[in-house]
Amino acid sequence: MSKIPENVEGTLELLGDGNYVSDRSLATAVHLSLQLGRPLFLEGEAGVGKTEIAKVLAETLGRKLVRLQCYEGLDVASAVYEWNYSAQMIEIRMAEAEGVSDRDRLGDDIFSDRFLIRRPLLQALQPTDGGAPVLLIDELDRTDEAFEAYLLEVLSDFQITIPEIGTIKAEETPIVIITSNRTREIHDALKRRCFYYWVDYPDAERELEILSIKAPQADEKLSRQVVEFVQRLRDMDLFKVPGIAETIDWASALNQLDIIELTPEAIDDTLGVLLKYQDDIAKIRGSEAAKILDEVKSEIAMAQQASA
Repeated sequence: MSKIPENVEGTLELLGDGNYVSDRSLATAVHLSLQLGRPLFLEGEAGVGKTEIAKVLAETLGRKLVRLQCYEGLDVASAVYEWNYSAQMIEIRMAEAEGVSDRDRLGDDIFSDRFLIRRPLLQALQPTDGGAPVLLIDELDRTDEAFEAYLLEVLSDFQITIPEIGTIKAEETPIVIITSNRTREIHDALKRRCFYYWVDYPDAERELEILSIKAPQADEKLSRQVVEFVQRLRDMDLFKVPGIAETIDWASALNQLDIIELTPEAIDDTLGVLLKYQDDIAKIRGSEAAKILDEVKSEIAMAQQASA
């Protein structure tokens, strides 16, 4: 188990050890969250690396990763705890067969720890040998406001109240990362309990660095062209512009096809790796892709001449 970094530089190094290319402002937010024990709320477009931060922290700090994937209709039974009803029924039948008539005693028995099924939020409050776990609450914006309100107790005091047992409180504060793709606004009451950071798309140089780590097999010239092409797409009016994940996938796919330089034909053949909506693909395919590629090659050539 690694120690929590004592400064921002150490946090940058920690993220780098997990092959996460971070800028200083993001590393500062992560550092403050780790040092002060406050949840970190990460908002941004899909595919910019929000979820990856939790995975990297769990890996580099040697902590258990507990992931709660949010979805519409998520309830307490799926996110926090539920009782093992089938085991409880067996216990009741066995007690009846043995002639046990003390209902209070039977109630205490069946509503005890051994019949409790722990879901992610309750798991995150349990002590572990490697230290407090990393709790990832992923895509919180997919849930409804009722579940969001339930989280207030968890994030305020890191405790959960179970009526039949009482209040369970974390012995050590877990590392909490919450992500949102901003499909809806999260209530201020929850945000106030967190440190906030907007994870934006990287600039070209940082994205090229990410590509060199995540898709090192891709030709250097191809990687540069891929990054510049994607950077231009993000300035266009598309239904869903590509994220970093799509950039990595595209570079890997082109390399798999033994392509070492972008061509209009290669772009048209692989646009489905980069763009996920048919309207966007139809808008870019053909003459528009060729035009963007010409601009990309021209800019790269000018940059090389300037640096020569």
